[in-house]
Amino acid sequence: MKVSSFYPVILTEQVLTTAEFYTKHFGFEKVFEADWYVSLRMSSHTIPFELAILDAAHPTIPEGYRSKINGLILNFEVDDVDAEYDRLIRGAKLPLELEIRSEDFGQRHFITSDPNGILIDVISVIAPTDDYNSQYIEEIWK
Repeated sequence: MKVSSFYPVILTEQVLTTAEFYTKHFGFEKVFEADWYVSLRMSSHTIPFELAILDAAHPTIPEGYRSKINGLILNFEVDDVDAEYDRLIRGAKLPLELEIRSEDFGQRHFITSDPNGILIDVISVIAPTDDYNSQYIEEIWK
């Protein structure tokens, strides 16, 4: 399979509110906007990251699946998680779901959430402890 793009689509009852959240706090830009669907892109990187927001009741969704998203975590790997904690939690007052901390498996992170209750894990990669180091296929924390 040759894939030209891959991105998550959030099903929600709050399309415009959700899109505004990701543009305001995470640097996405709108590339398409309708009252039922918003396509977002973060083009300030080498790879343009994408995210879409879709009205959960839209007829393009199979009838049995027309409900808001549940059980999703979006990971954002960043250079300086402590600076993002200051910006998002202390500055923007986003909800704090998990306090910032360093994990033995090689992450320093905190978790917040969006208007739909979707968890957002903001992460900086750190060196894992020796116990976890051998479980990595490749070294990613340099």
